[in-house]
Amino acid sequence: MTCTDANLIEHAASVRERAYAPYSNFKVGAAIIDDKGNLHIGCNVENAAYPIGNCAEISAIASMIASGGSEIRKIAVVGGGETIEPCMPCGGCRQAIAEFSDDNTVVVIKNTDGSASSLTLNELLPHGFRLKS
Repeated sequence: MTCTDANLIEHAASVRERAYAPYSNFKVGAAIIDDKGNLHIGCNVENAAYPIGNCAEISAIASMIASGGSEIRKIAVVGGGETIEPCMPCGGCRQAIAEFSDDNTVVVIKNTDGSASSLTLNELLPHGFRLKS
């Protein structure tokens, strides 16, 4: 599947609407293109037993792994309360993205004005931890 940044953001924004966030009221959607060109989506799912729950990025990664993908080529993240706002992956999600990426994997964030910002994983998580083979 060929997916532009705008298409990937649309998928992330769409799944964001299905997020379960009754505690924070901050809904997040994520969309991944994997090493096979397949699309995987995920949204955040909160739980009253904090910190149990899933971030959108973790949900999308789980979908990718369950579907047979093994590497993130590009990921888009869209989040916000009542309105969309820039939503960078949290530290745990940055590390989870790094687990299935390389330094050049692209992370796309939707901005308040509707534009997109793109960063490489290395820009988002410099000196990230990785297991050595």
